[in-house]
Amino acid sequence: MPISRRVALASPLAFQPLATKAQGAAFPDRVVRYIVPFTPAGLTDIMARLVAQRLSEIWGKAVVVENRAGGNAMIGADAAAKSAPDGHTLLAITLTHAVNVGLFPNAPYDLMRDFVPVSVLGSLPLVVVVNASNPARNLADLITQARARVLNAGSSGNGSPPHLGLELFRRVSGAAGNITHVPYRGGAPGVTDLVAGNLDFMVSNLPECLAQIQGGRLRGLAVTGAARHRLVPDIPTVAEAGAAGLQMTNWTAMLTNTAVPRPALTELSRATQLAVRDADLRRRAEEGGFDVLGWEPDRSRGFMEEEVTRWGRLVREAGIRAD
Repeated sequence: MPISRRVALASPLAFQPLATKAQGAAFPDRVVRYIVPFTPAGLTDIMARLVAQRLSEIWGKAVVVENRAGGNAMIGADAAAKSAPDGHTLLAITLTHAVNVGLFPNAPYDLMRDFVPVSVLGSLPLVVVVNASNPARNLADLITQARARVLNAGSSGNGSPPHLGLELFRRVSGAAGNITHVPYRGGAPGVTDLVAGNLDFMVSNLPECLAQIQGGRLRGLAVTGAARHRLVPDIPTVAEAGAAGLQMTNWTAMLTNTAVPRPALTELSRATQLAVRDADLRRRAEEGGFDVLGWEPDRSRGFMEEEVTRWGRLVREAGIRAD
């Protein structure tokens, strides 16, 4: 599998004050790898590169982003699990990895045993969207449609966040038998088919449908977050629309090997907390649709455990199978 490598570096002048502060520190003492198990330019990759650049500046050491896509995001995760446990290899994960725990019980690594979280970096909502020509003006209208006839709904693949959102919609609508799941290899092809009128609706990652909503080709009926989103403030939340059971978020986190020495983990946490407080990083991440979180390791682990439990239950109950 080809590996795309890009080094997040700042100018030597930008390094000087921060590097001086870090002199004498035992970690990091060389290049740090940040494995992103997805293709370049995707949501996870964008956040990882923003954080990698800032960490490079903080440490005065290069942080190299490696894209190792494939295997439902497990190829890159497995490579990180088998790396030296010294803190110089990081892994970017998303909701997909929490779902994989239930979807792939024989995976070559154990997410909660082999990794320790450094930070849940950010989250973003999904959006229930229809073609602009669809007569549904709100979520209640779409639920009425689903109860009256068969609807085709797209996603970016079995077990993906949009598929999970679709399964939640099946439940809150009470029309599971009338909703046909159409999986795609990625979110963009599904959105394209929705714009073309080949699908009835999607529960799409916000950044993947935002331009089409803003361009008037798609209509957003509800966002799945707990609050309205600043980029689409006129779209109500699912709770406001009377479907609180559809609430969910996609998210991205940074992990490293469980056996990493405590001093290295402490420094990873300290530097990452500092990185996500950077005003430019936050601005750029928010422009991409993220809510920047930057949680500490203990809170991050508790959240991940909850997500693994929640989505594992849905995988079992809905009978979701891997592609």
